[in-house]
Amino acid sequence: MKKLGAAWAVAIFLSNASIIAPGQSVAAKHEIASRSAAQGPSTPGSARYQQVQKRLTAGWNTWDVHSVTTQVLLPDGLAIHVGLKHNTTDWRDAFLGDALIGRLTPDAEQVFPGPHSWEGSYTDLRLSWKGHELRLQTAHDGSNLVMLATPLPSQPLSALPATIVFSVNYLWDQPGSATKEPGRIEAHGPLHPVTVYCTCADANPRGAAAAAQEDVNLPIGGPYFSMDFVQPVGVSTGARLRIEKIQAIIDRASETYAQSAAKSGKTANVVDAIQTVLGWDTIYEPEGRRVISPVSRVWSVSWGGYVVFDWDTFFAATMASIGDRDLAYADAIETLRGETQQGFVPNYARSGGWKSSDRSEPPVGSITVLGLYQRFHERWFLQEAFAPLLRWNRWWAETRDIQGYLTWGSDGDNAPVDLDDGSRGTRVGAILESGLDNSPMYDDAVYDVATHKLEFADVGLMSMYIADCDALATIADNLGEATAANEIRERAAHYRAKLATLWNNDAGIFLNKDLHTGQFSSRLSPTNFYPLLAKAATPQQAEVMIKNHLLNPKEFWGKWVIPSIARDDPAFNDQNYWRGRIWGPMNYLVYLGLRNYDDPEVSRQFAQKSYELFLQEWKNNGHVHENYNGMTGVGDDVHSSDRFYHWGALLGYIQYLQENPSLPSSKTAP
Repeated sequence: MKKLGAAWAVAIFLSNASIIAPGQSVAAKHEIASRSAAQGPSTPGSARYQQVQKRLTAGWNTWDVHSVTTQVLLPDGLAIHVGLKHNTTDWRDAFLGDALIGRLTPDAEQVFPGPHSWEGSYTDLRLSWKGHELRLQTAHDGSNLVMLATPLPSQPLSALPATIVFSVNYLWDQPGSATKEPGRIEAHGPLHPVTVYCTCADANPRGAAAAAQEDVNLPIGGPYFSMDFVQPVGVSTGARLRIEKIQAIIDRASETYAQSAAKSGKTANVVDAIQTVLGWDTIYEPEGRRVISPVSRVWSVSWGGYVVFDWDTFFAATMASIGDRDLAYADAIETLRGETQQGFVPNYARSGGWKSSDRSEPPVGSITVLGLYQRFHERWFLQEAFAPLLRWNRWWAETRDIQGYLTWGSDGDNAPVDLDDGSRGTRVGAILESGLDNSPMYDDAVYDVATHKLEFADVGLMSMYIADCDALATIADNLGEATAANEIRERAAHYRAKLATLWNNDAGIFLNKDLHTGQFSSRLSPTNFYPLLAKAATPQQAEVMIKNHLLNPKEFWGKWVIPSIARDDPAFNDQNYWRGRIWGPMNYLVYLGLRNYDDPEVSRQFAQKSYELFLQEWKNNGHVHENYNGMTGVGDDVHSSDRFYHWGALLGYIQYLQENPSLPSSKTAP
């Protein structure tokens, strides 16, 4: 989870959470003035960044977080929804108005996502629900939209055909009206009048008169088209098109998409997967009037409309850079703009202005921003990102230092206080800051309630922080910020020296240290290799770490790599979230570390193994999983692995970097 949100994760540590004293009401401890933590829109950013968002918030695309079968025109907010009604002759009728990828509730629709271009010029998905099978394709026709819904061979649960429904309205309280006219729907908004047509009359085998007899028993408040879903039906805007013309436009868009992906050669599958997962996961977020890529729609809907997680969304920015510079910039900048009053990027920022004001998450922002600058060379982007990155970098040293080491923490009284977050100010919250919610590494770590910190010197955190310092100092150099660059490099040198004390000759690897007992921890995870990311290991140390641990099949090597805890650790058999499963971000950070050292064959094998793990679920199911089983390589074996979580594609992005060695790879060493 790398964040709060799933009740089962909180329950793991429930005995540690004690926020409100017995008998004390929530209202008595904190005054609640509104459902929102902050009122009014945030500052819009620089003029250059406003132009980025202006380019992104334009045209037809799957902008509505609540349904992948809805197309929305921005900036108008005009939506065309595709719904399906299950009809029976008895009492089991049902209506599917919204569809999401990876929903796991009983009898939920199953969505099989197909290609989704960056700008939404072509999308393709299959949907299965109550025995009905549907293929929905969309394409741009200039500034207009066409949609094609095709019934697929199925085993229906009823003798009656399903009803397909296309409804039209304006979202997000945008001004506008839509009215039904004979054979069309007229939409009038503040910017563009749009006419929507349907081939319903052409497609209905009983003719126009039958098509005109709409199903009036539908839970829809606006105008719509509906018909028996027994043959393909199309929708077009701007002009009335016959089904053959719509099909031709769809075919051209599909071919254009395929040709574009094919240009990537050996990495065509990776480019397709990254473009597709980010295409489906990117939404318009109306509170901030912005386009951004939360981790998945299922997560965002359950968090009230959107949720931006720290390192998750930074990694999305890195992946978006292969095809959509504006989206890459937006994902990085919007993550930084979520910073708290205390000056750090929070674990989460969600709808209503609520944030994890008690805790942050792994500091990967500077390596992300530097990597994007090395690819696109736009100085304004560094200027936009530098100040929040510097505040965040200082915050770690100021608030998470014990005896010169960095550790995780949770400051529960920071404002605004998320009253429903039972982990704030607890041991649970401190572990959640690591992003590794239930990692066995922290099973015995002691939380100091006075300092709000784990008494645990963390190799992974210190390594990521040093890498952050090195990247941020380079950014400062590019901006001519010499004083800041010197300050940052001094911090990097201090923590690099402290990290060196965590090298254990007997173990042949950097070890975490229990600062409560003064003892090293023998438990190993991929974070023990992160000193390679910071280039803090000597070449000799790196050789020992790689040979004795990374390539050791008893610990990390094998068909599927690399598990989130060593294979010979008792917790590996749990295969429960960070207890043994494989995660894209861990593989990615270890791979970047390997590239800092001269062992190309290990880097090649590591990239290939990561890619093979990713391809198994991508080819078979079209899934991009949050995490994967460390024994079988399967992502779909548990409910705690979201099926379309964009950072799973990092496993493929590693191979993309391997095949394109000249591309910037977020190198972090000075």
